[in-house]
Amino acid sequence: MTDENTKPRASEVDLEDMVASSDSGARKPLGAPGKLLVGIAASWSLFQLWIASPLPYMFRFGVFNATEARSIHLAFALFLAFMAYPALKRSPRDRIPIQDWIFAAVAAFCGAYMFLFYEQLSNRPGAPITQDVIVGVIGLVMLLEATRRALGPPLMIVASVFILYSLFGPQMPGILAHRGVSLNGLINHQWLTAQGVFGIALGVSTSFVFLFVLFGALLDKAGAGNYFIKVAFSLLGHYKGGPAKAAVVASGMTGLISGSSIANTVTTGTFTIPMMKRVGFSAEKAGAVEVSSSVNGQIMPPVMGAAAFLMVEYVGIPYVEVIKHAFLPALISYIALIYIVHLEALKANMQGLPSSNPARPFLNKVIGFLTGLLLLMALSFAVYYGLGWLKPVLGDATPWVVAVGLAVIYVALLKVGARYPELELDDPSSKVVKLPETRPTVMVGLHYILPVIVLVWCLMVERLSPGLSAFWATVFMIFIMVTQRPLIALFRGRSKVAGDIKEGFKDLWDGLVAGARNMIGIGIATAAAGIIVGAVSQTGVGLVLADVVEILSMGNLMLILLLTALLSLILGMGLPTTANYIVVSALMAPVIVMLGQQNGLIVPLIAVHLFVFYFGIMADVTPPVGLASFAAAAVSGGDPLRTGFQAFYYSLRTAALPFLFIFNTDLLLIDVGWLQGIVIFIIATIAMLIFAAGTQGYMIVRNRWYESVLLLLVAFTLFRPGFWMDKVHDPYEAVPPSQFVQALGDVEDGSNLRVQIAGEDAFGDPMTTYVLVPVPRGDTGEERMERLGMELWVDGDQAMVDFVEFGSLAADLGFDFDQEILEVLAPVDRWAKEWMWIPGFLVFGLVVMLQRRRREPGTGQAATA
Repeated sequence: MTDENTKPRASEVDLEDMVASSDSGARKPLGAPGKLLVGIAASWSLFQLWIASPLPYMFRFGVFNATEARSIHLAFALFLAFMAYPALKRSPRDRIPIQDWIFAAVAAFCGAYMFLFYEQLSNRPGAPITQDVIVGVIGLVMLLEATRRALGPPLMIVASVFILYSLFGPQMPGILAHRGVSLNGLINHQWLTAQGVFGIALGVSTSFVFLFVLFGALLDKAGAGNYFIKVAFSLLGHYKGGPAKAAVVASGMTGLISGSSIANTVTTGTFTIPMMKRVGFSAEKAGAVEVSSSVNGQIMPPVMGAAAFLMVEYVGIPYVEVIKHAFLPALISYIALIYIVHLEALKANMQGLPSSNPARPFLNKVIGFLTGLLLLMALSFAVYYGLGWLKPVLGDATPWVVAVGLAVIYVALLKVGARYPELELDDPSSKVVKLPETRPTVMVGLHYILPVIVLVWCLMVERLSPGLSAFWATVFMIFIMVTQRPLIALFRGRSKVAGDIKEGFKDLWDGLVAGARNMIGIGIATAAAGIIVGAVSQTGVGLVLADVVEILSMGNLMLILLLTALLSLILGMGLPTTANYIVVSALMAPVIVMLGQQNGLIVPLIAVHLFVFYFGIMADVTPPVGLASFAAAAVSGGDPLRTGFQAFYYSLRTAALPFLFIFNTDLLLIDVGWLQGIVIFIIATIAMLIFAAGTQGYMIVRNRWYESVLLLLVAFTLFRPGFWMDKVHDPYEAVPPSQFVQALGDVEDGSNLRVQIAGEDAFGDPMTTYVLVPVPRGDTGEERMERLGMELWVDGDQAMVDFVEFGSLAADLGFDFDQEILEVLAPVDRWAKEWMWIPGFLVFGLVVMLQRRRREPGTGQAATA
């Protein structure tokens, strides 16, 4: 599927090299070394499946604790990094030099040191011997070199700077100086404990990330990637700018299972970009649409480029909660991108590609859509409540019954799919362009959705851990890969069962190898980022950074957020998304929360982490180093820098969202009920579409400048109605500190008081901050204060904290003895902030009316403004 007049400037081999050099390693040795490389990669996948399964506990064999598992995980990653990634651009790609064999063996030994000598190391905690220090030093050097090879110099340089900062603390200038760390202390902290290299980040990579990447690789090898692209084109390809809309949807679906924006760009872009050019998109705009949608794949749950699992550990909330908070911004961002593409098509009066579907009346289409939606809802209802009813009846036999039921559904879907022709892999250089029919395309691959349903069911309903959920989904995926070919052949009346089974096992083997090779970069990145996190915890540089940021921002929260966004973008130019998120969240997230509290804004930690993550992925778009933009330009034949700037322009909505959900956490569905959540989704989607129309300069016709300003103002009002309501009516009234107890008794239980306190921090320095105090149950203020676990000493208008009960709610909130209560703010009855939506919609109606008047009568084309 391509434009017959367009010849891509980069060959398919160049694109594969680009993806390989950034994701899975550019070296493909021949002969025995090649087989060894592939065998070790597959062994890594099988090891990860083993430790994630219940089998070690059933057989009482091969049980590894968290530290041992991380050590083996890093050993595999280091070995494969030296085997798969050449040292230099001129290094051979078809063989492995002898020095790389030596480096790989030494690095793997250093990585596995914690596993091999676990018992001896546990008997001498904090007291490394000479052997430990030598292994640790060599291990750090090998890790830095593996980082340079797999991820480029930037992360290696940043990690090296933090190591030097740890060692040469006394020589550092001004406030950056610290007492310094000895070599023994550095190696002990970084290589022999779970504080540095083997810390949380590597633990998340070991426990969760690998299995999700493996699941995605298996799903892709089974044919799901091609299926997603075909379905998107069959559904959307015939609309205005249809190929671009299909590209957005296909990249979104691929993003569900892929953690790499570059691989996503090339996988879907090879087919989507030439078709976008065919309907009228320029090379740069076609590439930019693909980049924007592929990069957005990393904010789409459940994988989110591995960051979702790191947030579980760093924020300390369940995985399901992370998905809930991240889902709405990701979804409205994708909907807005489809609308941006639609506006581009309207501007240029583009048409879609010819549809292969038989003509149907509009009413029939609506009835068909609603019928499908109702059937899906009924099926979801039956599955949820049916299994909920089965579990108490069947008890321990429930998993077996569900497994048999899944197998029956799987076989039935294959039988249905076998009635339709197979989906062929399109040749991007083909001159023939024909959209596939929707019904046959959808029906032939429905069984690919079953493993995703298993994954979501285990996560959301069974509430299993992410690792165990991914394990069961992967097991089902393996079953599908081995059986789908022979079963389809059987239903189609073929007799090549043995050959089909062999092909299925070959696909499985290729998937195991691809999953492991895709994980090399992530494993190395999380280990290298661990150096930085370890240095922060060992030297206290985080507190220094807080002081620096506070000085630069003059305590202004918006400036702090802008500095953080800039830091994320700069680091993201050289760091992969996962490493960037780890580094910036470790450095900046606590600073934003603390300075926000001091400024009176209580920012939830998950909002800050999502803020950092969003700007980290924007670096894949932003020139001059946006790798995804370079990949798209290689496919489209366009200019990489212009593609990058256009993609950044399309991605403004993604850059605006983090600022919005910091100040309006309703967008993250924090403390929001179901009904309110649905309303917020609808309004936020409308707001994002209006924002897109404002930034793109086009809605019904081309915008005049003041219409764009009004549209952006309306979007802001819908996103953050509280801003205007706070101007009309203050949400809090000030209560004298001496009346704290009385205020606690006057407000409703379940509401919150905002209390400003002054005292000393953990280091004895003066501190002023705000605390959000949830009002506990109780009939009187005194009873509620008792439930809070705090006593006050009141002298005139002054109130001091006289006692805080250990382990109480007050202690958890940060109250401490001898703190002074400076200000108490109690909520007041006022109109709901959502009333501000009404004037916003009135202004929007005015803009719509103005643009309708300017539209040329009878043509629907934009009048020149």
